[in-house]
Amino acid sequence: MHRLTLCLVALAAIVVLPTTASAQKVKMETNRGVIVIELDAAKAPISVKNFLGYVEAGFYNGLIFHRIIPGFMIQGGGFDQNVVKKPTRPPIKLEAGNGLSNKRGTLAMARTGVKDSATSQFFINHVDNARLDTYGGGYAVFGKVVEGMDVVDKIANTPTKPSRGQPNMPVSAVIITKMSVVKAAARPSK
Repeated sequence: MHRLTLCLVALAAIVVLPTTASAQKVKMETNRGVIVIELDAAKAPISVKNFLGYVEAGFYNGLIFHRIIPGFMIQGGGFDQNVVKKPTRPPIKLEAGNGLSNKRGTLAMARTGVKDSATSQFFINHVDNARLDTYGGGYAVFGKVVEGMDVVDKIANTPTKPSRGQPNMPVSAVIITKMSVVKAAARPSK
């Protein structure tokens, strides 16, 4: 019986490892270049599920980065190219304090001053912003840029001005043309 249990445990580990070993990635195509983001569902399951729901629905396609502050962050995912706020699903629970820090290149949920108010908007940290880990209850990191930090830098250095109620609106639109889940490469058969 002991040997059977060990075999079952080993078999379960083999079945589970492939799904947990590969992290979910999202490809963000912009009019400034491509950014690939790796999501951390283990530490931020609510935020990742929420974000993927918007990605898979095509919600982000055609939206803009409406808040750009070099040396801080770039924020998008809420407004169309006419700076009209797109309707969202209900807000999610804040997952700050999950062990992930607002470091350069990380993706975090944007929110209002109310802790559990994040919906579709996100930001990419342009620099290390550890103070955001706890500021006002914290800002939940749920992923990181794994390709395209040069694109993030290009976006962060876009000239801005106050416009349409936004204090740091890019002078020329920075558009998310398409966002999609990166499909895992097929495993070669034996």
